[in-house]
Amino acid sequence: MLKDKENNGVIYFDNAATSFPKPQCVTNAVVHYITQIGANPGRSGHKMAIEAGQIVYKTRKSIATLFKLKNPMHVIFTSNATEALNTAIKGVLKKGDHAVTSDMEHNSTIRPLHEMEKEGTISLSMIQADKIGILNPEKIRKAVTRKTKAVIINHASNVIGCIQPIKKIGKICKENGVIFIVDCAQSVGVVPIDIGRDNIDILAFAGHKGLYGPTGTGGMVIADGFDFKKIEPLKYGGTGSFSDKIEQPDFLPDRFESGTLNVAGLSGLLAGSEYIQKRKGGIEGILKFKTELQKYFIQQAEMFVPDFICYSASHLPSTDVVAFRINKFPISEIAQILSDKYGIMCRQGLHCSPLAHQTIGTFPEGTLRFGFSIFNKKEEIDFAVQALKSISEGRKK
Repeated sequence: MLKDKENNGVIYFDNAATSFPKPQCVTNAVVHYITQIGANPGRSGHKMAIEAGQIVYKTRKSIATLFKLKNPMHVIFTSNATEALNTAIKGVLKKGDHAVTSDMEHNSTIRPLHEMEKEGTISLSMIQADKIGILNPEKIRKAVTRKTKAVIINHASNVIGCIQPIKKIGKICKENGVIFIVDCAQSVGVVPIDIGRDNIDILAFAGHKGLYGPTGTGGMVIADGFDFKKIEPLKYGGTGSFSDKIEQPDFLPDRFESGTLNVAGLSGLLAGSEYIQKRKGGIEGILKFKTELQKYFIQQAEMFVPDFICYSASHLPSTDVVAFRINKFPISEIAQILSDKYGIMCRQGLHCSPLAHQTIGTFPEGTLRFGFSIFNKKEEIDFAVQALKSISEGRKK
């Protein structure tokens, strides 16, 4: 086994699910909050509560900077990207509305839309991507009707890593007065995003993937010029503001942030966000580094692993994700061998995106998925390729 003392002797390629390891500054920030601050922001006036509130505000500012957003109060914190997408989708769409989405979406988009369609609240158009997962913006233009309220698309696929032309799709939405909601769970911290340039109205992000924050962090970001009152809150409750009233506050961020925030998680998220923004080369440099690892793995695996089948197109704009199989070899068995024998952590299955797998032809079994990190090395990829080679060759004996 290729030993890595920092990673407890494992090779971690499951970064599309959640990143590991985290930068040391993330751990330090969480520990500092828990051991030195610990208070509830916005609920009390003492100095510990004020310090907790300052952490939350600094995190908003850092995330706003990341997306080129002017007003940090338009950053709404949620427990993950799924909650953010549910808030946006259920908050925007009403009885009689029409929505457009694609077959490349995660279930955090598909399931709330499906439920709303099933109960008769909305009508839904599903745009088919091509075999390598890319959407044609003109198909979206043709699907838009006078009843279309929103288009919901992911920026980067969690299955195969392909990056969608969101700027073009957003332009079509803007021309037709349609709200553009973008799932950036896989792209934040990996692909440069400018919420204004990319014509996004609302985006959802995860804190525990490309931002290297703790699990249980994420958010909904609302464009500076967008009327946030078009979004009904998903939750109602205590905000620490206007406690003399039983109505939910109608200003940001309180309109959408009921209950105590995950301040320990946000402390780590702030550290992770600052870490990647200060990293040499910034987000552009991170994308370059990660896609070089992706391309290197695909190249080496195609050269040395018998019966290797890759579903991620390295010649197109992509993240660090690689979806693959070894022909006629159960993927669950391969993943188990990689984990138990070689200490290589990856994901297998449908990755919560069954329609995407139908599109690329890997349903119902799914694929193996490697997702690389800024902490991964080519030596680890070489080791993984040799492991896959041994597994594939051993199967034939």
